[in-house]
Amino acid sequence: MTVEIGVEEIEDIALGATVLGTGGGGDPHVGKLVAKQAIEEFGPVELVHPDELAEDAFVVPTAQMGAPTVSVEKLPSGQEAVDSLERIERELDQEVDATMPIECGGINSTFPFAVAARRGLPVVDADGMGRAFPELHHETFNIYGVSGTPAAVSDERGNTCLIETADNEQLEWLARGITVRMGGVAYVSDYPMTGTEVKDTAIPGTMTLARNLGRELRKAEDDAMDAIREVTRSSIYGEAQSLFEGKIVDVQRRTEQGFVFGHVDVGGLGPDEGSTMRIEFQNENLGAQVDGEYVATVPDLITVLDLETGGPIPTESLRYGARVRVLGVRTPEIMRTPAALDVWGPRSFGLETAYKPLEGE
Repeated sequence: MTVEIGVEEIEDIALGATVLGTGGGGDPHVGKLVAKQAIEEFGPVELVHPDELAEDAFVVPTAQMGAPTVSVEKLPSGQEAVDSLERIERELDQEVDATMPIECGGINSTFPFAVAARRGLPVVDADGMGRAFPELHHETFNIYGVSGTPAAVSDERGNTCLIETADNEQLEWLARGITVRMGGVAYVSDYPMTGTEVKDTAIPGTMTLARNLGRELRKAEDDAMDAIREVTRSSIYGEAQSLFEGKIVDVQRRTEQGFVFGHVDVGGLGPDEGSTMRIEFQNENLGAQVDGEYVATVPDLITVLDLETGGPIPTESLRYGARVRVLGVRTPEIMRTPAALDVWGPRSFGLETAYKPLEGE
């Protein structure tokens, strides 16, 4: 069933997708503001399930790429990703029927709604990660056979580059270099595909899941964890579970080659007193160790919540002294196949551990 997304729904999607985004995907506040402005100016956006797409529908995802810490300083107008989408239209001589997120996290959960409002397009209720990941080939679209090109990368100055590559890892490599030259953050349209390809390769219902998470978190008076458990329990994800509770005692981050790398150390409180958790990240949270032993890794979700407010904390907002709860959520089966783990399993990010799924079907 088609759903209309207005300003209130954008608030909920932005909050819920910050939980699903595992600390990354760009600043959710920025994406929310850009989407709300576009909706206020051009009207609400239709959210359509993949099953509603015609087989030959032309769908082009839109997103921001680059270092989250840079995106906070270089605020977009909302036109940048429209420019990249329209460059794909000109290249393929075909008008886009819908756009969609490439990931469910941060700015990239809401930015496609700004593009859709400006162009009068629907947004597909799905994405290619079910969370946020740092690279363009970290997509179910890529894993299950969709070409990422032709792709277009645009910046705030009106510059647009068209990319054609032999494979999707080369797309990531070239687009990342262009993004660095564009100042560390840029706007991309890639993986142009048919409605059939969306149905075969995307993770369905993630925007609805984000909206439901955000709505229940806003309503939660006492325990945000209970609200998150309730929503994830009835989804295609596993039920959320608490992994650790404590105070941030150290944060290390550095920006290199368009990514933010680092780790955060959390000293245990309450039931975890006397232990330490280290979370490693590359834009997004990748692995969590307690006293040197991994308790969760990609592709499962590792999200840091403010212990007092229950709100999710992006990696760029992690600060010394914050009291936090770390939660884990097991990802859908489409993200845990051998083919998927070859692309985004823990060893692909340099983590010295095999993937062990979190509990929670």
